[in-house]
Amino acid sequence: MEERIDESMDEVLKKASVLVEALPYIQRFNRKIIVVKYGGSAMTDEGLKRSVIEDVTLLKLVGFKPIIVHGGGKEISRWVAKSGMEPKFINGLRVTDDATMEIAEMVLNKVNKSLVQLVEQLGVRAVGVSGKDGGMLKVEKKYADGEDIGFVGDVKEVCPKILYDLLEKDFLPIVAPIGMDDNYQTYNINADDAACAIARAVSAEKLAFLTDIEGVYRNPDDKSTLISELPVSEAKNLIDNGYIGGGMLPKLHNCIDAIDNGVSRVHILDGRIAHCLLLEIFTNKGIGTAILGDKETKYYHEETGMDPENGTDSSAHV
Repeated sequence: MEERIDESMDEVLKKASVLVEALPYIQRFNRKIIVVKYGGSAMTDEGLKRSVIEDVTLLKLVGFKPIIVHGGGKEISRWVAKSGMEPKFINGLRVTDDATMEIAEMVLNKVNKSLVQLVEQLGVRAVGVSGKDGGMLKVEKKYADGEDIGFVGDVKEVCPKILYDLLEKDFLPIVAPIGMDDNYQTYNINADDAACAIARAVSAEKLAFLTDIEGVYRNPDDKSTLISELPVSEAKNLIDNGYIGGGMLPKLHNCIDAIDNGVSRVHILDGRIAHCLLLEIFTNKGIGTAILGDKETKYYHEETGMDPENGTDSSAHV
């Protein structure tokens, strides 16, 4: 019995130490805006979906100001196929004709409201909007290496007023990546691009991409080369030297663009890991890749490399 009590107390103390470890991060980011781009497997696995929403609602409840920007590519492809159409891609970008755009907007709005429902179930007030609402996302037509891919847009301007209004009224905004051009034509937007543009517009403290990879590697064939913290200058060197390719290339370009335009840190996380957001934001080690500006100021427990509580080494991954 005494051994069982000791084990129970040990578990309690471990939980307490986790909470203490999270404290400086909660203090540092209280009332700061964090944009979370939600996509990949975390959108299709119901267990992972709930863990992501739990993470974001917890961030909200401890004083952060999260904004979710979600994708829906796999679901759009499924409904396009259901409608008897063949999904078409040029250079990795979906060709979006009138019929596909209609399906995409319906699917993205369906996904949007399902996320609102999950957040509300966890006791946080949420509002789902698209980039069309309040003229939030203004776009121009996007081309794939000069080829017409239909109603796919590049964000040229963000009007964040509706987001600020929702945050001020204590709502959690959930954004579907749909926008309009100057002629009020509807366009589908890559969710990574939309999240990056929104993070820039609201001067977010953090931008987190949930993906189906662990992070950025120096050598993609060697899992031991995962980079925990990546200064922007080094990220640019990796791209220039040909180390980055495939789907990571546009994502890393988005990360660099966000940092160059005022976002403090960008995180690339493996959304297949339950509660990856909490692990990255609230623990010293972190689990993904954090991309930061070259001149970003280190926090007090990074400057010395010492834990302020007990004097031990504790280089934070903030």
